[in-house]
Amino acid sequence: MTTHTLKINNQSRTVDVAADTPLLWVLRDHLSLFGTKYGCGLAQCGACTVHVDGKATRSCMTPVSAVGQQAVTTIEGLDANKAHPLQRAWCELDVPQCGYCQGGQIMAAAALLKQHPSPTDEQIDVAMAGVLCRCGTYVRIRAAIKDAAAKMGGRK
Repeated sequence: MTTHTLKINNQSRTVDVAADTPLLWVLRDHLSLFGTKYGCGLAQCGACTVHVDGKATRSCMTPVSAVGQQAVTTIEGLDANKAHPLQRAWCELDVPQCGYCQGGQIMAAAALLKQHPSPTDEQIDVAMAGVLCRCGTYVRIRAAIKDAAAKMGGRK
């Protein structure tokens, strides 16, 4: 076991885990941040997406030792009041069905909007391609991203 001090959702958190422990399990099992989900364990489905220094990152394949002093943001840290424009758009447009992928979907969309405040359909499709939704709500996901972009100052 090694002691790792991580910056999670703007708080310093210390955990004693093996250096190769995936960030996902640190978040869920050691820090009780359950919004980040386990999906495939192979970085293929996107359910485990978090931000590492603002970049959408698959936490299931990211060893805690690779995080270092980089800032990690989970779905719980996106907005303390759960009122981020993406979170509001997700609810207003009834995006979630089963809801399992939604944390990963929203975190991937948030990273997209940081990079492209007024994303095109193609930019949305590329950014969201690696985050699977078993319920197939992709049309509503795109609409919610556009709605949030407009509310954040981008164009629809």
